[in-house]
Amino acid sequence: MKYLTQQVIFDLDDTLVHCNKYFDLILGRYFELMSDWFSDYGVTTSELRAKQVEIDVETVSTSGLASDNFPKSLIATYRFFSSKFARKTDPYEEQQLMKLGLSVYDQEIEAYPGMVETLDTLKQDGHSLYLYTGGDDSIQQRKIAQMKLDAYFDDRIYIRQHKNVESLEDILNSYKFDRKITWMIGNSLRTDVLPALTAGINSIYLKQPNEWLYNLIELQREMQQSVRTISAISEVPPVIRSAALRKHHG
Repeated sequence: MKYLTQQVIFDLDDTLVHCNKYFDLILGRYFELMSDWFSDYGVTTSELRAKQVEIDVETVSTSGLASDNFPKSLIATYRFFSSKFARKTDPYEEQQLMKLGLSVYDQEIEAYPGMVETLDTLKQDGHSLYLYTGGDDSIQQRKIAQMKLDAYFDDRIYIRQHKNVESLEDILNSYKFDRKITWMIGNSLRTDVLPALTAGINSIYLKQPNEWLYNLIELQREMQQSVRTISAISEVPPVIRSAALRKHHG
């Protein structure tokens, strides 16, 4: 069947490959360490978690998706509770936390179920595929290489430290995108869906069960109506196909 070619932009982390679960794994180890260090002061894991999330979201909002934000948030949380309980900070402990935080980027990259089949289907249907991800260039390039994603995206790969409306506009203007047939697919309401709808392109929201707080924002009602929500990557091709058919016959 012939489909009208669409331009499909994918996010990477927690859209095509797992990411958040590794941060949760490291946070689990972090909370064990902190509970041990602060056992005399009655601090709870939920208190530690709430403060770390608050610091993490605040840091990302100001400095973007830099790789050292996460370990820095672990150290800043440690310093906050050290100050609160007048417990002396220890450079060795801070060094441990920096190492622990950075180890999140050493985890083996794992694709979401259906990633390959989804990209194969869209490629076979003749759609143009693009990858747009946030973070440090070297870390994201390693993931792309390990997953052999250049087979689908070739040189149509964009890595940005700040993932917002301005960054997306810059990409849309740098290449011949026809906004009526351009799609942004991602798991973040903040960095994928909102910028896409603001830029006047189509958006598919891949809703994940355990989402990073930073990604969750409230969309205006009219925006909520324009976004399609799915819960698995394999749901993308049918959405794109039905839109491509409608546009083909329309």
